[in-house]
Amino acid sequence: MMIERILVILSIVAFAGAVNAQRQLDARPTGSGGVLSAEQAAYDVKRYDLTLRLDIEGRRIAGELVATALVLAPISQFVLDLDMALTVSSVRMIGPGGDASLGFRHEGGKLRIELPGAQSKGTTVKVAVAYGGTPKVAPNPPWVGGFVWAKTPSGAPWIATAVQNDGSDLWFPVKDHPSDKPETTSLSFTVPDPLVAASNGRLVSVKRNPDSTSTYNWFVSQPISNYNIALNVAPYSFIRDEMRSVTGELIPIEFYVLPENFDKAPKLIEETKKYVAFFEKYLGPYSFRSDKLGIAETPHLGMEHQSIIAYGNQFKFDPDGFDWLMFHELGHEWWANLVTAKDWNDFWIHEGFQSFMDTFYMEVTRGRQAYIDGMKRRRAAVRNAKPVAPREPKTTTEMYLLPPDYVRSDGDIYGKGALILHTLRYYIGDDAFFRSLRRMSYPDPMKEKVSDGTQNRLTTTDEFLAIAERESGKKLDWFFEQYLRSSSLPTLVSERRGDVLVLRWEAPAVKSFPMPVEVSIAGKTERFEVRGSAEIPLPAGADFEIDPEGWVLRSR
Repeated sequence: MMIERILVILSIVAFAGAVNAQRQLDARPTGSGGVLSAEQAAYDVKRYDLTLRLDIEGRRIAGELVATALVLAPISQFVLDLDMALTVSSVRMIGPGGDASLGFRHEGGKLRIELPGAQSKGTTVKVAVAYGGTPKVAPNPPWVGGFVWAKTPSGAPWIATAVQNDGSDLWFPVKDHPSDKPETTSLSFTVPDPLVAASNGRLVSVKRNPDSTSTYNWFVSQPISNYNIALNVAPYSFIRDEMRSVTGELIPIEFYVLPENFDKAPKLIEETKKYVAFFEKYLGPYSFRSDKLGIAETPHLGMEHQSIIAYGNQFKFDPDGFDWLMFHELGHEWWANLVTAKDWNDFWIHEGFQSFMDTFYMEVTRGRQAYIDGMKRRRAAVRNAKPVAPREPKTTTEMYLLPPDYVRSDGDIYGKGALILHTLRYYIGDDAFFRSLRRMSYPDPMKEKVSDGTQNRLTTTDEFLAIAERESGKKLDWFFEQYLRSSSLPTLVSERRGDVLVLRWEAPAVKSFPMPVEVSIAGKTERFEVRGSAEIPLPAGADFEIDPEGWVLRSR
């Protein structure tokens, strides 16, 4: 089954249940992200240190989160997000003169910590939060998130976190906003033997404890979105491989796979190497090679957890050996993890861009017609319910969910986003378009070979507009306004008047919509400019077809 058909099915079926499940959650009804409060805008997280112990039988967690932050504006409170299902036992401030206990209030999903006096701009604060409890179970992972407590086929514990839509505050205290990534993160997980805790970054050490548990210590050397911080626990078998990046460096590949599927893992690794080569060719080097390219088999479908991709597609290769889930989540190492939207209103930069790459891979491996057919199939899922990239900040709930009578907006964020790029490709041409993608992933070519996190950045739709205009030499504000800032689509009005075909655009969001159109006349396809209107001569009795390959996204 082709990837586009699968994604449509997922959008319609799996997400329908997610709508009702989401409404039943009482964590933060506004979801993750949105307008950043002044109290959280006043500091910049530099580092998280998370220490956590799992009680698997009781489905409980207990641990400590240390947040190190730079004060950007004077504050007397340090405000974090933490779900009300978890209880804070103590908070302390870590300083050069020793630790000091701090007062706090945990209400409405906000943890308000009283600092010892006003902290001035430029000060570094280090706050430790001890907490624990029974984290919320994910009702429909990965779309409606939380902890996943499952069993492997052999009956062993199999645990995962999946919190993209809801935020990491479902399982640890955090500044739950995409605009603030810690520069580095350390993660320490204690689990019963013989279970293994696989996570982001590189494994620093494993400590065997006298109580028949083991502590797995991980270090993430690059900035990371909070929803990407992940815990995966199972009696994993471990496979290590490597491949050479376009930079000449070796990328370590690590697969944490269930013992039952150990023999299937090498094939997925070999497929993944092909995918990496594709992304590196068009978008630039795999950024997280100083950590690893990690894969963890999970009880839910999947997620782009940075350097430890959640894989739950059960090794369902198509007849050509292609695994759509692995390809899609790997691509997010570029579109989501290397290049991250500042807020969820620009989420199409993650999913629309990667959905385009999903279909473009069909062109590279199966030919242009496979790409054209794939884009035509995506058109069926477009609902035009909301703007793909509204200007104002939005939470995940505001971006993902439609009004109660609808299913979900992923057909727009994913599929329409891909189709917008497809139309942009047609308008500005392949050379300018693919240069634009490359500069969107790596604005500075000199940093492509640097793997220290300095190329990891936050971005917006407006930045992509500027890049595409620069690379194409064309003004594109009308294009972005109509397709991304508005929910409506342009309409191509056509009329045959004897031996003339008259075309004109009706574009409700812009005054001028100078999109050229291809017309096939008697089997010959030509591109015609439509500025205001166009009159195209038709030979007597000739058949014609407007936009036969479906390049221009329009209502009709």
